[in-house]
Amino acid sequence: MSLDRTPPYLQVAAALRRQIVAGELKHGDALPSVRELAATYSISTATAQKVHRVLKAEGLAEARQGAATTVSTRRTLHRTAADRLEAALTTGRIYADGEYAVITAADLSEPPEWVGTLLGTEPGGRAVRRQRVTHNADDSPVSTSTSWFAGELAETVPALLETDRIIGGTPSAIEAATGRRAVASEEASTADAATPEQARLLGITQGAPVALSRNIYVDAEGEPLEVGESIAPAGRWRVHRSS
Repeated sequence: MSLDRTPPYLQVAAALRRQIVAGELKHGDALPSVRELAATYSISTATAQKVHRVLKAEGLAEARQGAATTVSTRRTLHRTAADRLEAALTTGRIYADGEYAVITAADLSEPPEWVGTLLGTEPGGRAVRRQRVTHNADDSPVSTSTSWFAGELAETVPALLETDRIIGGTPSAIEAATGRRAVASEEASTADAATPEQARLLGITQGAPVALSRNIYVDAEGEPLEVGESIAPAGRWRVHRSS
């Protein structure tokens, strides 16, 4: 474990958190026990107990009387656009085990002004739109999102206009067809109230609090490949990682 000013228990919690976000530790999996953490990371059992407490406080783990502490993400974890891009680039899979997406729309539409500005779409022009709802293994919706792409990709990457899932995600499909690789993402988040459509897709009450994120995937030249917006219900943790 690298030495820095971060307390050891937070370093270990961060390592486990990365595994949870990446889907390496899945919902229901047992976390390493206090003794296992102490042995693996050369920390005291008291420090290892703090690791468990941090993950429980973040809603990423739960403990039951007489049972192991297990990963708990179905109702608490919100995977961000940055998380999904990292998964696509490193594993070829954009969704973690137990998650699946239903594509609810795939067409050419006039984008919102903020999207058109980023993609360079002329006023009144059209861009490729893909809308989806992501579900957990228990079929509960965890987020709804809309991705936008430059209109010319409709011919270059025709799969973008189909409602079938694209294995490996849209970044991989675009790279295969154009050679342009998404290498980074930019993301901004805020709180909002669910619109009627968002409430219907997420199974929540209209006006209920939601987390709204806008993201951009950029290529090596800094040019946008994909611009998107994601909405998740309140109560789901967005985990930030820093190097």
